Amino acid sequence: MYLILYIYPMKKLYIVRHAKSSWEDTELRDHDRPLLPKGIKKTGKIAGFLKKKNIKPDLMISSTAVRAYETAKIIAKELAYPLDEILKEPSFYHSDAANIQSCLYGLDNTINSVMIFGHNPTFTTLSNEFLPEPIEWLPTSAVVGVKIDTDKWEEMMFNDLETEFIVSPKML
Repeated sequence: MYLILYIYPMKKLYIVRHAKSSWEDTELRDHDRPLLPKGIKKTGKIAGFLKKKNIKPDLMISSTAVRAYETAKIIAKELAYPLDEILKEPSFYHSDAANIQSCLYGLDNTINSVMIFGHNPTFTTLSNEFLPEPIEWLPTSAVVGVKIDTDKWEEMMFNDLETEFIVSPKML
């Protein structure tokens, strides 16, 4: 008698909106706005939550905007993800959900979990593509975690999805 173990293919996507950023310096380009201290603190709470859930992304991709990349670094540090391996994706800044999906479709299928960092309204729209009940607005530092029943990123929109969690700093 043989025991047949079937491992379901599974991809995991973590959609992270950047932390609260500063509008104080009116001379600064939007792309270059830094995080506020309270944004850093709230992202630290989120990072702690992700660590407790044993989230270990194979890949992190961030918008090139300072506020998104700084958010990625806070979470990466807490999750022991190498900071120099965070990919900066210029198209995530001022992008739409379809463009981000295209980037995800192109991921190597040996990558099983990816965490992306970016901006609203795009990240709310993108999140709603994966959620059974749409959300109105993805708050700063919030994360949507989704499990996708596939082994191919290019098929992610055509397979069963499961919401792993939706978390924001106010929930912690």
